[in-house]
Amino acid sequence: MKAVLCKEFGPPETLIVEDIPSPEPGPGQVVLDVHAAAVNFPDTLIIENKYQFKPPLPFSPGGEVAGVVSKLGEGASMYKIGDRVIGSCGHGGFVEELAIPETSCIPVPDAMDLETASALVLTYGTSYYALKDRAYIKPGENLLVMGAAGGVGLAAVELGKAMGARVIAAASSQDKLDVCREHGADETILYPSGELDRDQQRAFSDAIKELTGGQGADVVYDPVGGDYAEPALRATNWDGRYLVIGFAAGPIPKIPLNLTLLKSCQVVGVFWGAFVARDPKANKQNLDDLMQMFNDGKIKPRISGRYPLEEAAKALREMSDRKVKGKVILTTGRDAG
Repeated sequence: MKAVLCKEFGPPETLIVEDIPSPEPGPGQVVLDVHAAAVNFPDTLIIENKYQFKPPLPFSPGGEVAGVVSKLGEGASMYKIGDRVIGSCGHGGFVEELAIPETSCIPVPDAMDLETASALVLTYGTSYYALKDRAYIKPGENLLVMGAAGGVGLAAVELGKAMGARVIAAASSQDKLDVCREHGADETILYPSGELDRDQQRAFSDAIKELTGGQGADVVYDPVGGDYAEPALRATNWDGRYLVIGFAAGPIPKIPLNLTLLKSCQVVGVFWGAFVARDPKANKQNLDDLMQMFNDGKIKPRISGRYPLEEAAKALREMSDRKVKGKVILTTGRDAG
């Protein structure tokens, strides 16, 4: 089978595609014929040894896939051969066949194609956990989503709208904001890309306050960090919740803690992967909720690009260069039904 391999840490262009032996399932595992694998921002970090999880070389990136069960390991009983499932693997997913614990898989709804299925769990799982379990967002609250056209950002826009919030999408280009409008954003803020000077930071804060009647955002969803973090926190409402999702801008911000005192607001960490491991029952309920929202037409991943497995480096480069609006996926050439 073909596999995308990271044999040395570096940019996407250092990845190679090789033929390696097909996997056999271990106890409690299934083997999936992978139809599609989603590309996520952590994939761009893990191949450069910049992510919190550091698998030994060589490894394949790719944390979520969708495919069809082709083999069952000893004791595996949750699925049968031919079942369509989503697999969450952390890494190892940019392959044609994947051995994975059956407990790391969930069924694909009948109405969902496998390409869509591959692009749902990580971004929507993260954003739903953030808004529901960390922010306790309430209908009518103002939700500011930064980096709103990216994978987790666009998921947060859709979920915030589905949960009754007034959604303000912030992004670095008008075409990205147009996509956010298409997915339910009520208001938008265009901010400059790159480093912000003090005047630009102040303008960003002022724009947030203006769109919230001077009150500030009740919930800030921030996967960006960098120079955008402090002005967003300054524009948080009394008793607001500032969600730390990630640091796509690069630098980890240093926040003046007096801001939390003055606003009686909270800075809240969001580590979905740890939540999944620590509370699988609650995560299963969240995933069930997401599948119901999909069936009800309230959410749907936007796939902005499809690449064959052999062009994984191009897909990762698009992600690294912040060109993705929604999700990009890799396909193996199998029927995507």
